[in-house]
Amino acid sequence: MHRRVVLVVFDGFQLLDLAGPADVFGTAGLLSPESGYHLEVTAVTAGPVPARNGLTTTAGTPLAEVSGPLDTLLVVGGLAVREQVDNRPLVEGIARLAPSARRIASVCTGAFLLAEAGLLAGRRATTHWLMARELAERYPDVAVDADPIYVKDGNVWTSAGVTAGIDLALALVADDHGHALARDVACGLVMYLHRPGGQSQFSTAMHAYVPRSQPLRQLQTFIDANPAEDLSVPALARRAGMSERHFSRVFTEETGLSPGRYVERSRADTARRLLESTDHPLDTVARQSGLGVAETLYRVFHRHWRISPGDYRRRFRTKGN
Repeated sequence: MHRRVVLVVFDGFQLLDLAGPADVFGTAGLLSPESGYHLEVTAVTAGPVPARNGLTTTAGTPLAEVSGPLDTLLVVGGLAVREQVDNRPLVEGIARLAPSARRIASVCTGAFLLAEAGLLAGRRATTHWLMARELAERYPDVAVDADPIYVKDGNVWTSAGVTAGIDLALALVADDHGHALARDVACGLVMYLHRPGGQSQFSTAMHAYVPRSQPLRQLQTFIDANPAEDLSVPALARRAGMSERHFSRVFTEETGLSPGRYVERSRADTARRLLESTDHPLDTVARQSGLGVAETLYRVFHRHWRISPGDYRRRFRTKGN
């Protein structure tokens, strides 16, 4: 039996928030017909619904006429959500359908609509990193975490911005049918892997600003390329030709991260890539990423991505390695 997925859109929605998850569910059905999904697009008014990029999709049924039961209620996002949180038929329609859904999900800023409908109260949730502070300020009863790709709290799932909706949908497929099918779907969509919910929305380089000064830009590149080198503050300060105190201050000002925090993030990012692409033992991964031993790898990896290195590798290693 196909699982019924109702996708809620609105004028000005982000098209990829809809298309990405829809293609994940559709591909799952192609690869495993017995694991298929039945997709329905709805909006306050049936008919054409313009996305922010100018393209139009069609809502087959007005939201008020959609009834349960359904497997998944998925609400998309988009910059227009700021106006849509005051759209009472939209918010009330979501709130009405939620109890009839086995699980509830949002992509990107769709979390605002879930929060407005009272579905995130007392829960941990994420959204696009640019909107996380606004979500937290507007809905103080929601524990907003701006870092993860997606968050699962009970039967409510929320994702980070835009393309993270694909990761969310892959996680939903894995939750329904196992990680093997989710990996096959990812390969079918020419995605090397899907990221776990604990993984940061950003790589190390995106966490930090690009320094204004060329010496610090070169040093940043050196850190990322040489994780197993001596990257202590004294060693980095010598390489930059500065005193330790001056180097720490300038590096933090220009990158937004202290030297120690940047180095740890860079090493953790290297370890993640090694776990994805190699069969190296954890001790080897720890040594090559500059984290020393497996115990340190575990602590750092869990701190950054809330998942153990071994579990990450079992679930998310690139197929073929």
